[in-house]
Amino acid sequence: MLLFALVFIAILIRAEEPTCERWGHAHPPLFMKKGDVIIGGIFSFHYTLENKLLFDSKPEIPKCINLIQRLEDFQIAATMMFTIDEINNRRDILPNISLGYRIYDSCGSTRTAVRSALELMSNAEGNFSESCLRSSVHAIVGHSASSPTIAITFTDFCFTQISYSASCECLSNRQDFPTFFRTIPSDYYQSRALAQLVKQFGWTWVGTIRTDTDYGNNGMATFLYVAQQEGICIEYSELIHYANPREKFLKVVEVIKMSTSKVIVAFTFDFDLNVLIKELLQQNVTGLQWIGSEAWISSRAIATKENFRVLGGAIGFAVRNSAIPGLKEYILNIHPSFSPGWNEFWQDVFKCSLNSQENTTSCTLSENLRQVSNDYTNLSVLRINYNMYKAVYALAHSVDNLYKCQEGLGPFFNKSCVLHYLKMVNFSTLNGEDIYFDKNGDPVARYELVNWQINKEGLNTEIFILFLKVPKSICSDSCPAGTRKAAQKGKPICCFDCVPCSEGEINNITGKRIREKLLEAFSFFGASTTTAVMVVFYKHKETPIVKANNSELSFLLLFALTLCFLCSLAFIGEPTQWSCMLRHTAFGISFVLCISCVLGKTIVVLMAFRATLPGNNIMKWFGPTQQRLTVCTFTAIQVLICTLWLSISPPSPIRNMKYFTEKIILECDIGSGIAFYSVLGYIGFLSVLCFVLAFLARKLPDNFNEAKFITFSMLTFCAVWVTFIPAYISSPGKYTVAVEIFAILASSFGLLSCIFVPKCYIILFRPENNSKKHLMGKMLTKIYKKYNLHGKWAFKVLI
Repeated sequence: MLLFALVFIAILIRAEEPTCERWGHAHPPLFMKKGDVIIGGIFSFHYTLENKLLFDSKPEIPKCINLIQRLEDFQIAATMMFTIDEINNRRDILPNISLGYRIYDSCGSTRTAVRSALELMSNAEGNFSESCLRSSVHAIVGHSASSPTIAITFTDFCFTQISYSASCECLSNRQDFPTFFRTIPSDYYQSRALAQLVKQFGWTWVGTIRTDTDYGNNGMATFLYVAQQEGICIEYSELIHYANPREKFLKVVEVIKMSTSKVIVAFTFDFDLNVLIKELLQQNVTGLQWIGSEAWISSRAIATKENFRVLGGAIGFAVRNSAIPGLKEYILNIHPSFSPGWNEFWQDVFKCSLNSQENTTSCTLSENLRQVSNDYTNLSVLRINYNMYKAVYALAHSVDNLYKCQEGLGPFFNKSCVLHYLKMVNFSTLNGEDIYFDKNGDPVARYELVNWQINKEGLNTEIFILFLKVPKSICSDSCPAGTRKAAQKGKPICCFDCVPCSEGEINNITGKRIREKLLEAFSFFGASTTTAVMVVFYKHKETPIVKANNSELSFLLLFALTLCFLCSLAFIGEPTQWSCMLRHTAFGISFVLCISCVLGKTIVVLMAFRATLPGNNIMKWFGPTQQRLTVCTFTAIQVLICTLWLSISPPSPIRNMKYFTEKIILECDIGSGIAFYSVLGYIGFLSVLCFVLAFLARKLPDNFNEAKFITFSMLTFCAVWVTFIPAYISSPGKYTVAVEIFAILASSFGLLSCIFVPKCYIILFRPENNSKKHLMGKMLTKIYKKYNLHGKWAFKVLI
């Protein structure tokens, strides 16, 4: 009982809200505004944290330095304040409810960013609480960088965080970051777009540089993966970070100088890249094509005329730019009288002091930001500002929906969570853009392609100008005629030597896979031509020349010819188990279907004109039904042979080393030789039978003479395949496939040309001859005399 009582007391104690008391000094916000709903913000106003973390004493309040290098963050923070004031002045959203903010400085330190997040999560008494009800803010906006964002995104709390600039693909992982949202696209899309951009310009040999953070490492990993799939080779991949010693930057510069690639893909922050650019400028390393990620390609901090010597012509993707009405006036009207947080900013901008005790020029507070030109006052591009604008509005709309929810009908008690409503937020900005988040908390990916160029006004990074001469960046040039590629040991596949062809080989075309593409083109051309003929026949299906000799068999023959052209594609490429089985069976069945249709047409012509009297009933044995059965029967026999072949001993891929000791040829073993030659023999039997019957009917009246064209077509067909057999047997290795493809294409073109080209000529260019009168015409008298009206009867049968 005593144990039970102790456990019960412990549960009661645990049931009370657990709190963690702060150990050390409070970290006050830099900017603060009261309101019914408080939004937290974390920015890097300073560049460097001076304090060192000691574990033998209480942590001190962070001391930050290098303010002047982070004026862009002041502008973004001012955009957040402006947006909150704009929302407070509206009546259609959050009426009678005011928004406030508490904005902290992370000093460019992940540790300080986490501390700021803990301050925002603490309650009014300054104690940290796990309960969302006791937190001092409802959501956090920030951080701009991915690594601090990851650090402050605590999955143990229902704290909602929305970032305007953290783009690491890793943050889309909903299992690790269930309460994170952002208004900037994930690098999942940007990395792939950069790889496609590099491929578009034909750059297969590039170097890469990335910032040593989650942003750079994850973004570059995706780029490298996609680049490898696109056939792009990486000469080097270097890491940089602004806090690294100069020696590491000099090492990277040396790698760039020694490289042969002329294109550099940089997935970095602007302040990291700026350090490297300074070293490149000192050593005059210019003339390289830079491909940039959104973190620096449109950054005003790095887009200077001096840096243009190195980065001129750089291209990359940037997030959408958009105007924000009223923002310029708000930002230029900022004054220290608004908040003490602007004091240091004011002193650094105007080089004066607000502290009379310091021996410097005193600030008069009459200074005007309109007379200053720096990163804070430059509002020509508002890409990140617009993301901040959308982030604050997304939170405002989610809070608005939360407060509109009737008590007892909503999903959360006492309006305790913004997360649920942020997931379902859907609104349009004043610029007409629809804002919503997908299942990973990401927005729709939209990018603009920008290019660094100099114009009359100076450096412009907002346009894209096509290259008059595209820079060349490849490891090795294509091998000339008479040579072949030989891989260089220890180097990527893009690097190779050109060595003379071996004895018995010839290469008279530069590049790779030209021969295969040439054959693919012929296959698609044949299939397309056959389809075009089919369309012509269909549009003129009611004309005599199409209806003669069973138009149904004509359409079936055209379909079979299309299959014959396409089946040659199965012979191209590296053989696999499936392609080996498909090659010969598809070829065998397609050609038997072709010959069966031609044979059916031949029998109809022959029987129609060989009947002795018009009333003879012999044609009832060769009507449409019998013709269909004939085609199906002949084809079914081939299908049966192929089925037995695949069941007993199917073709399979092998490595052939029989012909060349220095080469391994990948090819298909036919499996059962009996089955293979049975397939060919059956095609040959039907072809010879068709040829003989067509030959017997070759002297029928001219205008009815379908058999004459069939005779020529079968003569061509048989000639090709009689030539094929000895060539196939004597061709070693890869040449066997070439012979097969040639035979398939040549015989298919022969059938198409001899049977259908003359008819298409009459249909398209001699429509006056496409009539029943012309088909009977001058032969009618001869037919009457010889067949006693039989010719007219035969024509009716054919129609």
